[in-house]
Amino acid sequence: MPVHRTNINRITSSSISNNTIRKVTGVNSRFFPNVASNQESPHDGDQDTMPHETGDDDLACEEHFFSEDSVIYYPATAEERRMYRAKDGRKLTPHQWAVYDFARTIPMGKVTTYKEVASAIGGSPRSVGNALRNNPFSPYVPCHRVIASSLFIGGFFGEWGKNHKTGLRYNDKVAILSEEGVEFDDKGNLLRAGKALWRP
Repeated sequence: MPVHRTNINRITSSSISNNTIRKVTGVNSRFFPNVASNQESPHDGDQDTMPHETGDDDLACEEHFFSEDSVIYYPATAEERRMYRAKDGRKLTPHQWAVYDFARTIPMGKVTTYKEVASAIGGSPRSVGNALRNNPFSPYVPCHRVIASSLFIGGFFGEWGKNHKTGLRYNDKVAILSEEGVEFDDKGNLLRAGKALWRP
């Protein structure tokens, strides 16, 4: 599936930390095309800038999937997060940062639920889903590893289940998680929950 990308936005910052450059590990599949050649490090040359990924809201999660060799810029310090802006110019909320920080702890080959994330950091399962739907840091922040509390595979790219819109997003999430060793039945329910379900 082709991925459309936009140019990298730059934000001027007087204090860029080396913590903003992260290697993506453990995510390498046909769903994560390598776009590293289109990115520049904020530390190239004498530039004092911090790039961040942008994309259409509908494709926020999808278009930020990278191969194992790609670099994701994830603001780690309070100053970097204060300077970061989404494509529409808005700051991410403290709740969004909390969701993304928590999601980063979900191990490969495991899933957790929107409800578990909300219980751990505050908010509601819906607010967790909204934050993950607009995740600009995938797969470094693995939004695909969060499912419904009923153990149904849940949403992906703003679509819920295989009968929503095209149903392609559902199939993609099933395939991605299958590549990571997490299996679902034909109805989208988690198999072997005792092995795959991760609780903090």
